[in-house]
Amino acid sequence: MKRLALLVAVALLGWAWLERQALADFPGILSAYSAKEYCSCRFVMGFDQAYCRGYVKQWLPLSSLEEDRQQRLVRATGLGQHNAATWQSAQAGCRLLP
Repeated sequence: MKRLALLVAVALLGWAWLERQALADFPGILSAYSAKEYCSCRFVMGFDQAYCRGYVKQWLPLSSLEEDRQQRLVRATGLGQHNAATWQSAQAGCRLLP
């Protein structure tokens, strides 16, 4: 039984090492996805805030999701990462800010 547990632990560590870049990138994905999709939901599709908040809700919660309606800018924070998206045009939609 101990051998099996050790083998599983070694296998998981090996997998984590192979996927280290994807695992390192993951925290930024939550806030980036939420900012861009919420921006598109609100400013491209024109849905209300409550609907769009439900639309971008994930299993892992955001720390904050803020909307600046006048600038058509959305800021999202989750897992310690901050991202923002802004509306470009009806044709281009929203884009993430650098």
